[in-house]
Amino acid sequence: MRILSLAILVIGIASATLPARAQMFTPDYPVCLHYSDTIAYYECRYTSLAQCQATASGRSAQCVINPYFAATGWDQPQAPPYTWRRRY
Repeated sequence: MRILSLAILVIGIASATLPARAQMFTPDYPVCLHYSDTIAYYECRYTSLAQCQATASGRSAQCVINPYFAATGWDQPQAPPYTWRRRY
């Protein structure tokens, strides 16, 4: 009985301390390749749709826009600054 409780305790501690792996979109690239063969998998490492489509040709994959792409400030349109106007 002690061995069983010790085994459960060790398994519980090991599973709580190990990091969980999950599919993530990397925010570094704007285009992802979505594989749909056996498991759904996203590979986000393409800078353009044409580059991604060249890799996806002949495979059961499609290119999608990365929803978590962290664009730098220089390529995003800037909103005009807000000006405060006093109403009378």
